[in-house]
Amino acid sequence: MLAPRVRAVLALLVCLLVLAGCSSSQRIETHDPGPTTAEGLSIERALIISNAKQALGTPYKWGGNSLESGVDCSGLVQVAYRSAGIDVPRTSNQQYQTLGHREQARPGDLLFFGAGDRATHVGIYLGDRRMIHAPGSGREVTVSSLDIRYWRKHYLGAAGPAP
Repeated sequence: MLAPRVRAVLALLVCLLVLAGCSSSQRIETHDPGPTTAEGLSIERALIISNAKQALGTPYKWGGNSLESGVDCSGLVQVAYRSAGIDVPRTSNQQYQTLGHREQARPGDLLFFGAGDRATHVGIYLGDRRMIHAPGSGREVTVSSLDIRYWRKHYLGAAGPAP
């Protein structure tokens, strides 16, 4: 049987490990305009979301930016934003470094993931704490919850040029 002092030290270490694990992931702050996502959105944001949803099931293709031949994550952003008449840089890191950052993501904004100050992945915020993105090789454009620990752990920030 462990001495009370040893048990107390072990309990403290377990608490510190739990807190350290929590500190490495952050909440992704969002702002949804109303009870339905379409409420209060600019026409540009509505077009971005609508066209991104049309890409659901499109195969991932590294460097791709066409729904016919496939898209990568930043290519999906280019396709969806182009439909609203908005040009964005090609790669997720260029998008992250160039576009105006936001404290809270609104539907149609971009969500960036990576490490340090380098974005390696981007998704489009749909509302209701969900994003649409091209997740990687062998997969298709899909919708994911922002409450998944992986996304919280690698979240860099939100940005977007849409009004």
